[in-house]
Amino acid sequence: MASKTTNPFVFLQQVRTETSKVTWPTRRETLISSIMVLIFACLAAIFFFLSDQIISWVVEFILGIGR
Repeated sequence: MASKTTNPFVFLQQVRTETSKVTWPTRRETLISSIMVLIFACLAAIFFFLSDQIISWVVEFILGIGR
């Protein structure tokens, strides 16, 4: 399949045209999304920490080895 090459100037014009169509989030939406990501990352970290601790306790109990 042959690829069509585009002049860099034309490419930049197309990029500007496409970015003007984008609906950018507001500052408030960005802040809320960022806070939600941090909250869910902390929840995931706590979940995996507790899962790891429970699994290690179970393995230590079953095998009688470990700490």
